[in-house]
Amino acid sequence: MSTRSAKPVASAGSAAPAGSTPPAGSPAPPAPPASSASTGPAKGPSLTERRKAATQFEIARAAAELFTERGPDATTTEEIAARAGVALRTFYRYFRNKQDAVAPLLAVGGDHWRERLAAMPPDTALPEALEAAIAESLTVRGELKAEGLRWTRGLLRAAAADPALRTVWYRVNRESEDRLVPVVARFAGDADPLEVRLAAAAATDAIRVALETWSETDADVEGPGSPRDLAVRCLRRFMDGIRP
Repeated sequence: MSTRSAKPVASAGSAAPAGSTPPAGSPAPPAPPASSASTGPAKGPSLTERRKAATQFEIARAAAELFTERGPDATTTEEIAARAGVALRTFYRYFRNKQDAVAPLLAVGGDHWRERLAAMPPDTALPEALEAAIAESLTVRGELKAEGLRWTRGLLRAAAADPALRTVWYRVNRESEDRLVPVVARFAGDADPLEVRLAAAAATDAIRVALETWSETDADVEGPGSPRDLAVRCLRRFMDGIRP
């Protein structure tokens, strides 16, 4: 794996639209999460697993950089592998195509917010637990978080014209929803499994719809119209629809 420092990118997406390119000196993309949230204590990843995750993120950064510079259509898998400092066969060991390579950058946000939800007291009411976890995960407390949201905005704008990129985005959200179900179940008591599934879908879609809506605007990463503001509003609407 290459030891280069990743250049700042507008998002894990293609050539950034006007106004979405982050300033020079922005931090590198987030490091891979140590583990996904679970319903109980879990053994941490092995050294081999951590190395694999690091390689995947290195490739994801390279893909994001090249998509930003040239756009997905003008970027080849060979160029992504070369930028990441890995063999082409290594690229295909982890990813099916060039768009798929940005999936780790998209998935890390869902991993983090599930971890926040899992860490909440189990006696917290489900709607309050979901809202608190979503609000906390989308609260910007530093440039690294702000930068990650800007990358997401650039990617979602690029995905509007790239069906393969949209497919990756939808797949990441579906996988996040599936992983969320057992976490939600901890707060749902004796609720019907259908209600648990609906709550997981509502929370996942609240974030997805909020980010997609925000990406279509020039709203800031904080304040009115921000991802946090929109996600909380979406969640309340969705949860109102499934409450008895």
